[in-house]
Amino acid sequence: MTTTAEIMRYTAFSSDPDGGNPAGVVLDAAGLQDADMLAIAADLGFSESAFLTAPPEDLEAPPGRGFTIRFFSPKAEVPFCGHATVATAVALGERTGPGEFVFATRAGTVPVRVEQSPAGLRATLTTVAPHTEAVGEADLTEALAALDWQRAELDNSVPPRIAFAGARHLVLAAATRERLADLSYDFERLEALMRRLDLTTVQLVWRESESVFHVRDPFQVGGMVEDPATGAAAGAFGAYAREIGLVPSAAVLTLHQGEDMGRPGELTVELREGDPRVHVSGVASRMA
Repeated sequence: MTTTAEIMRYTAFSSDPDGGNPAGVVLDAAGLQDADMLAIAADLGFSESAFLTAPPEDLEAPPGRGFTIRFFSPKAEVPFCGHATVATAVALGERTGPGEFVFATRAGTVPVRVEQSPAGLRATLTTVAPHTEAVGEADLTEALAALDWQRAELDNSVPPRIAFAGARHLVLAAATRERLADLSYDFERLEALMRRLDLTTVQLVWRESESVFHVRDPFQVGGMVEDPATGAAAGAFGAYAREIGLVPSAAVLTLHQGEDMGRPGELTVELREGDPRVHVSGVASRMA
């Protein structure tokens, strides 16, 4: 494939290029076909890459700040990706200045505010309307078997659920940090379950305190063993935590991810009174 499109590399949820979650960013993908975008994503090898084109006519956005955004993993297109959204918004902010951007995604409209922070430009995305659903007993048994987790190793105060805020994620909570750190699983078995349940990741969680969580996200359907920092899953988890009463209806949560992979990142999840959506924020930095 030959393309003249500029392909940039950013990492999201870290100001350190060696932390967070890398994403490919193409700010002008007008000349690319689907196969081209998939090939670029596969060549980069990041969990997702983002591609911008002109916005739909009915998108309400400030002049010049509305776009259609599509996300590709190395294996397939995905409906929504939080870390690539943050990376793209910061890349746009560097070029056109902080402010509001609006993205039309396959999952719905996602507004993003970019602001200056002591650590650099910081993007806050607002998810589509979230929801959660129960996970079937047989599906839970299969997930635990694929992960080689025992039921006694789960935190019963954080019950299993499927959570959605643009993409579907199975939330499972470990009772100890050691259980979360020891991740070795049956790749093909878990991938088969994820495809059957239409899951983007499995979000594994350990609660450190009232508002601080450590998370890991196996991402087999994208061709990755694990995602280093997952904005879409963070949004889904915030909605889940509020819905089950794990946190107040207005709260700010801190999610640490990537530590066990050597790519630490920090995601901030804000829940606002009277707003069913979830606000996920983080910094991003250009990679060499």
